[in-house]
Amino acid sequence: MSSEMANTDPEGLDGIRMTWNVWPRSKVDSSKCVIPLAATISLIKPHPHIPRLPYAPLRCKTCSSPLNPFSRVDFTANIWICPFCYQRNHFPPHYSTISETNLPGELYPHYTTVEYVNPISNSFHQFPSNNSTSPVFLFVLDTCMIDEEMEFVKSALRRAIGLLPDNALVGFVSFGTQVEVHELGFSDMSKVYVFRGSKEIPKEQVLEQLGLGAGGGASGRRPGGVGPGGGYQKGGVQGAAAGFPGSAVTRFLLPASDCEYTLNALLDELQTDQWPVPPGSRPARCTGVALSVAMGLLGACNPGTGARIITLVGGPCTEGPGTIVSKDLSDPVRSHKDLDKDAAPYFKKAVKFYESLAKQLVSQGHVLDIFASALDQVGVAEMKVAVERTGGLVVLSESFGHSVFKDSFKRIFEDGEQSLSLCFNGMLEINCSKEVKIQGIIGPCTSLEKKGPSVADTVIGEGNTTAWKMCGLDKSTCLTVMFDLSSSDRSNTPGAVNPQLYLQFLTSYQGPDGQSVLRVTTVTRRWVDSSVSSEELIQGFDQETAAVVMARYASLKMETEETFDATRWLDRFLIRLCSKFGDYRKDDPSSFTLNPSFSLFPQFMFNLRRSQFFQVFNNSPDETAYFRMLLNRENISNAAVMIQPSLISYSFNSPPAPALLDVASIAADRILLLDSYFSVVIFHGMTIAQWRNLGYQNQPEHQAFAQLLQAPHDDVQMIVRDRFPVPRLVVCDQHGSQARFLLAKLNPSATYNNTHEMTAGSDVIFTDDVSLQVFFEHLQKLAVQS
Repeated sequence: MSSEMANTDPEGLDGIRMTWNVWPRSKVDSSKCVIPLAATISLIKPHPHIPRLPYAPLRCKTCSSPLNPFSRVDFTANIWICPFCYQRNHFPPHYSTISETNLPGELYPHYTTVEYVNPISNSFHQFPSNNSTSPVFLFVLDTCMIDEEMEFVKSALRRAIGLLPDNALVGFVSFGTQVEVHELGFSDMSKVYVFRGSKEIPKEQVLEQLGLGAGGGASGRRPGGVGPGGGYQKGGVQGAAAGFPGSAVTRFLLPASDCEYTLNALLDELQTDQWPVPPGSRPARCTGVALSVAMGLLGACNPGTGARIITLVGGPCTEGPGTIVSKDLSDPVRSHKDLDKDAAPYFKKAVKFYESLAKQLVSQGHVLDIFASALDQVGVAEMKVAVERTGGLVVLSESFGHSVFKDSFKRIFEDGEQSLSLCFNGMLEINCSKEVKIQGIIGPCTSLEKKGPSVADTVIGEGNTTAWKMCGLDKSTCLTVMFDLSSSDRSNTPGAVNPQLYLQFLTSYQGPDGQSVLRVTTVTRRWVDSSVSSEELIQGFDQETAAVVMARYASLKMETEETFDATRWLDRFLIRLCSKFGDYRKDDPSSFTLNPSFSLFPQFMFNLRRSQFFQVFNNSPDETAYFRMLLNRENISNAAVMIQPSLISYSFNSPPAPALLDVASIAADRILLLDSYFSVVIFHGMTIAQWRNLGYQNQPEHQAFAQLLQAPHDDVQMIVRDRFPVPRLVVCDQHGSQARFLLAKLNPSATYNNTHEMTAGSDVIFTDDVSLQVFFEHLQKLAVQS
């Protein structure tokens, strides 16, 4: 089973892939490997062969890592030895019947990943203590939009409310120039608490104004009177809140089954923002304050309650904290050029505001999701920090009526196969052999600053820790862990006691069904002395994983280091890698060859240099932030498609087959299907398009043509089914205006400079970009230089 599984799924049972599958022994040797030591882990990816154990893990008394298949067991003495710290541990009495033929689940050799269900907390992992495991969905809706968009978003919300599990708690906040918190527990008339949108409102004040403060109740405030935060109440008289905050909050958060009618009635009445907008101005939209108020409201929930703030926003914040652009329409929204020149006056202040929001959300354990649908930017680049640190979802589309939004939004609430399996209160801890150090994690999580001997001196991403928090995670969440080796070479001398290194990943979380789960994955890799034999090292290189790790690392550096030149940095890595692992005679480029373990890597780097992660001039800061957030959270196969799209060719004379990502793959009698993750393009060659326009597919004698036209659409359905966000589908014809979606991704082997070499029916790309062939020639020349 395992070898067959491994062939179909490179992540296998453990959900882990590494840049190097054998590790060099010393820090010096690892730096000679050029590509860093890193592992990507899909934390809670479902797998039918992972056993679920109904008891708590047995832990080492020194380093508290759980018993696992790599522990050495002495059955006669009834002890086990921890592979991480070599501590000898006695088995407790209830393990007394174990023997070589009667093993507990966690010691089975092929169960390197096990799940403990509802384990009693006996370590750093504190499972939520409350018994109410109902998840909370707080919808925050922007009302500064045109009526048509408002109708689209209302129908999406109605559908979502109908899909929610009955026990889920629901709340509703709308905002425009002001923020309105709707009291759903008062169905006789609509009752709303209004907050002014122009200045920041601290959490305590939000709770106080909603009558959820520590004192409970709003002592004698008159209805309609303005509170200290410029908040007032519309509707009926506010009574004293019921006792302690946990019960008072039920006025605003109700089980979906109880408030479906009230919510639908509320949506029917809800109008677009009625504040007048002067000509030449943007509407006043206080997104930042709305999120502060939503966070404050969730702050009244019992600790440990899993909650998501699902924000639907249709334009830029122009009012209060988090503002990204002025109200004056003649001021454009900031571009990448503005950010580079420090000419974006609101940017740094807004990022700072969202950083503080992120900090508060993480301490509450709550998630921020953003659904942005607008033709211009809404501030995703500024909000990115709060979404990423809480493990939130983000979807960018042009309209709330677009399938990218509608289908993605529905996926959050769906059950069954389509479900994203949204989980809450996640935490990851990593144990490693003593020679291994952790620099940090790139991806949606927050460092818990838990120090330990495995923490490296250098920090990459979320570092300085061996434990991370993920307020939200789902079945596709994947994190990248960057490793280093300890600089002392004593333990690493060849012939040292242990030829293996061990890594253990402990992920605790609250499942969609409210169950607490601890997933423990323990893996081993072999040390090799690369100075003696580099052959084993070469065989252990995973070029797809390495390409994705380099893309994530470079994107992080582009965001955190001023004046970082990503293309030059990447090229230097690639030249060093080819110099180190290529076969060649010095100064003879024609003699250069690469081992198959590395042969695809230069092509990945060529496409990465041209990708949306590096080339930002054609994208807005919001789009770039969006692309990078998805690059950082998806598994390797998906991330690889973002960097280097896949192309499939359909023609009469052969079954569908992979085609080269090259302009030469275009032919008049072919259909091409390009999957670049964010969009999927079906491209009809000239002849195919002409036949289709003449309606041949509708004639009974041209059945085969009808099937040829249909085949790529069927394959697109397969792609779309498993993907979040749902990709944009572009159907186009050769020489049509939308053909650019395909041409932009192809290798320009034929440009207007060399049209004489072309075959009939193919195409040219109007570009001055170098082709893969020219790129590779330059690489060979530089790699063989002495």
